[in-house]
Amino acid sequence: MTEIIAIRSAEPVIFGVLKIVWSDGFEGVVDLRPLIDKGEMFAFLRAAPPRFATVQREPHGHKIFWLDDQGDEIDFGSSSLRQRAERQAGLLHLAS
Repeated sequence: MTEIIAIRSAEPVIFGVLKIVWSDGFEGVVDLRPLIDKGEMFAFLRAAPPRFATVQREPHGHKIFWLDDQGDEIDFGSSSLRQRAERQAGLLHLAS
């Protein structure tokens, strides 16, 4: 079983983009806009973009989440966010 590297903090940069710091010191910027733009579960964020800033970190740092209008959690796990951050950082490096 792979150990989950906990999220220490997650801060909105702009709508759909988070700066995340993990417990091992890795920092990354994660662009979630492609997912938010097409995912029906994210309609509540698209309808009121300021809600993006209400992102919360689960107490153990295993995920971040938002609560939709019905009080349901819409979440992203630490591992998937880390993979996305590393992949997106690699794409930026290739483009420069």
